[in-house]
Amino acid sequence: MDRISETVMSRPLEAIGKTSSTEVNEVALLENFLSIPSIEKAWTSPSWRGDDGFDVMVTISQMNISANATRIFMSTVFIPDVESGNVKNCRWAPFPFELSGAALVVPSPSGTKLLVVRNDDVKNGTSQTKLEIWGQGQLLKEVHVPASVHGSVYTDEWFQGASWSQDEDYIAYVAEEPAKPRPEFGQGFLGAGAWKGQGEWIEDWGETYTGMRRPIIFVADIESGAVQVVEGIPEDISAGQVVWAPRMTTRSSCPAEKSILVFVGWTSYASNFNSPRKLGMVYCQNRPCHLYTVEAPVPGRDCLVPALPAVKLTEGINSAVFPRFSPDGKVLVFLSCEAAVNSGAHAATNSLHSISWSSGRVLSMPMQINDVVKIVQHPDNDGFPGLYCSDLIANPWLADSCTLLLTSMWRSQEVILAINVESGNVERVTSCASSSSWRLLGLQSSSLLAGRRVETNNDWSWVNISVPSLKLPKKVETSLKEMLYKIIQIPVPSTEVGDTLAEGAKQPFEAVYVSRRKGTVTKSRLGRGGGSQNKIPPLLLILHGGPHSIAQSSFSKPAAFLSALGYNLLYVNYRGSVGFGEEALSSLPGNIGRQDVGDVLAALNHVVKNGMADPNKVSVMGGSHGGFLASHLLGQAPDKFRTGILRSPVCNLAANVGTSDIPDWSYFEAFGKEGLTTYSEVPSASDLSVLYQCSPIAHVSKVKVPTLIIVGTQDRRVPAISNGLPYAQALRARGLEAKVIYVQDRHSLERPQTQFEGYLNVGLWLKRFM
Repeated sequence: MDRISETVMSRPLEAIGKTSSTEVNEVALLENFLSIPSIEKAWTSPSWRGDDGFDVMVTISQMNISANATRIFMSTVFIPDVESGNVKNCRWAPFPFELSGAALVVPSPSGTKLLVVRNDDVKNGTSQTKLEIWGQGQLLKEVHVPASVHGSVYTDEWFQGASWSQDEDYIAYVAEEPAKPRPEFGQGFLGAGAWKGQGEWIEDWGETYTGMRRPIIFVADIESGAVQVVEGIPEDISAGQVVWAPRMTTRSSCPAEKSILVFVGWTSYASNFNSPRKLGMVYCQNRPCHLYTVEAPVPGRDCLVPALPAVKLTEGINSAVFPRFSPDGKVLVFLSCEAAVNSGAHAATNSLHSISWSSGRVLSMPMQINDVVKIVQHPDNDGFPGLYCSDLIANPWLADSCTLLLTSMWRSQEVILAINVESGNVERVTSCASSSSWRLLGLQSSSLLAGRRVETNNDWSWVNISVPSLKLPKKVETSLKEMLYKIIQIPVPSTEVGDTLAEGAKQPFEAVYVSRRKGTVTKSRLGRGGGSQNKIPPLLLILHGGPHSIAQSSFSKPAAFLSALGYNLLYVNYRGSVGFGEEALSSLPGNIGRQDVGDVLAALNHVVKNGMADPNKVSVMGGSHGGFLASHLLGQAPDKFRTGILRSPVCNLAANVGTSDIPDWSYFEAFGKEGLTTYSEVPSASDLSVLYQCSPIAHVSKVKVPTLIIVGTQDRRVPAISNGLPYAQALRARGLEAKVIYVQDRHSLERPQTQFEGYLNVGLWLKRFM
């Protein structure tokens, strides 16, 4: 066995205490699944060959478990003449190349230049951020930005924004404001050396943003290498998602053109919860924000004249994200999370809006906001359920400058939608006849590039693009081919249907059932009577977090590993999940620990009744709110499960409210919309009592089965010290087995070694108790 394999295996196997050949095989199997590459992003551009095809630049990720890091590769493919339907001559680059140390990669609109951002460790105040501008075959410019100008460039999916100007001479991007000088001490003391104190604590945006300073906007001049801060942004605004606006004038009588940026700005004050603090940002759509315009610091602007303050574009609407200009520059569209801001839910149904943009418009003029796609309260039958988008690609437009494409949830599937921004008409582009999920990657003229996330036997009216062959071990390849995904409709429990329940909350919810093509159900002869019974694989219930998120019918590496071990999987999209209309989603807050528990049990009873699960071989696993649900089920239905697996679980809302970066979550989910006014930084005794009573810890005395708990030391969302660890101690105090895996990771538990150690323990734990 080589050194790398020994290093990878040592921690989980040592923790388990065994090194049998079976477990070594499971180690290799999990490593093979986690090492499968994934396409992350793709950008299209006209082909430099000058023909009818186009070029695609693709970034690919692959886990490097031994280094506890993710490798990012880049490759290119030429796609010829898609309209002819003959794309057999797609030409991929012979080999991908690794973007070692690259924090962000952004091609220019023409595809002739490439921005590569490298963030050094600028926390010590001496290192530099590096901006590399690449051309076709050479490095055009390398800009070293000292920490005195700004800190790390934001590369997350929320604040991050790196935008090329139309002429591709400038790049606007989001980075940390420079660090303030730290106080110095010791100069006047005899024999004492000078040293620096820590200074005043600066509040950050919580989970994943620990220690990061306020995001603001900078503009880099590619020719000169100069980097300037964008002035005029108020001190209380955190800026992100910046894009260049089409050229416009500040006064209709003034011919001088200005370079204008449009960005999203979040205030530190959470007005909907009347909180003076920065509530956690990641995965939280309920933070009020607006679109702003501001002048870019480019040559031609009089530096002696103070910059004008940023102008708010979206008065009258309290959420605006992902601004995108149409190719003809006449329309600015944006998504809104207004339903989340108004209700308090951390995710809810989105809406789409537009603003007519004119080069002669006065910046301070109030802009009329047009509704393109409104919030859907409850869909008709299987009709359009509303928008549920996590982002928009950089160029989401067809060539007509009127049709915008995006990826959205449609019940348990991720689909691609085409939206006419003039009429508001919404068309589902991907087929309704399959359980596949799709993700939009890019557009070129009228050609759409997308990724399909589940293999099916259905014929699609899509042109398949061959990709370089991926060599997988035979067992992994066979296992992937045998996986079957089926979306099941689950009726709402009859005890829940009443006159007070909104119509959308009475409609069936869904579950995604994952089984095998071969040997899912076999028959064996029993006894002399010749009877038969179904030998059904053990079932693992898997519950998503949020609770306002979704388990979609798409490929998952951990799920593939568990399926290969012989388990059927049931993902339950209980009411409160996104993708089913706003009424179904909003039925859960104020009813957590009851309605969601009832929905999961209804889904379990449904598959048992239909012969898809053996009631004596069921276990449950969930993360975050899914861990909240799983631990509730272990206490409220203790005889239904063989074991439970909790990942970053919410176990005690009364304790979590004082330690989490999003204390508003505990209030909103426990009290419902009333939580907006009930929320307090100093919870009352009665509030704490309500929070405790709807928590799993209130039912811990009824748990009967062993439990595996996986938590992270850096989790600020659901800190282990107030949730998973006390819950484990409570189980142990009752004589139950509770195993804790405590990893150096954040709430998502997504670092490569965390996933490896965590899911290896999950697999071996299930083998013990299933």
